[in-house]
Amino acid sequence: MKELFEKKQDWTDEEVFNIEYSMLKGIMGTRTIEAVEAAITYASYLNFTGITNGNYPVFLKVLTTRNHHVIDALLGTRDPFLFMSSIQPNYFIAATCFSILAKYRKGEIYPKTLGIILGVFQATYNSPLDGYRIYPATVADVNSLGKHLNEDKGQDDLLNRSILDILDKLSSLEGQNIDEDMEDLAVHAHNIRNNFFDSTKRLVDVIPEVLLRIEPNMDKDVLPRKRVPLTEAEGAKQ
Repeated sequence: MKELFEKKQDWTDEEVFNIEYSMLKGIMGTRTIEAVEAAITYASYLNFTGITNGNYPVFLKVLTTRNHHVIDALLGTRDPFLFMSSIQPNYFIAATCFSILAKYRKGEIYPKTLGIILGVFQATYNSPLDGYRIYPATVADVNSLGKHLNEDKGQDDLLNRSILDILDKLSSLEGQNIDEDMEDLAVHAHNIRNNFFDSTKRLVDVIPEVLLRIEPNMDKDVLPRKRVPLTEAEGAKQ
């Protein structure tokens, strides 16, 4: 009996890791007050440590969190558009950012989260052809980007202007005669941009309607019991 009991107490490192990961996923789901508060503390810690080439995937994972308090803690006082500027753009980063845009419905994404993602794309596609070689965006990716344009605001809106500039960079790939997919991407980016500027046209004419629907009963962020402040050390780090 004693041997059986002792055997049940044996845990492999992988099993412990899976438990830790499962609990962290619960925290980052931010579905309860306790989870939100834990996620804010975790994000504050990441803000304190700073983003590096050795830990940026964890920061990207936090960006998928749908709670603005958590994103605020992750950012601290940094400019969202420059948040990832110390990391060289690569396929994984760009693909993850496009997947986040696809995950969020129109009007659902937190503006600071969108700013971080747009900053990544600005850096990636500053040289459009080099950016395409890093991550060959697809028509579906461009739809995921374009759906977050706010037609109720003009081109002077910071987020709108940033999206339009990125679309302009992608549209400049037209005529490169490298491959058909690039041509389709460039033409589609141009059409989305053109429809935004043309008062006689609408985004729904070029982006599937299902992507442009706004959820009227969107779940609100779960709020912490109190705002978790940055420590003095964290503030100094920034």
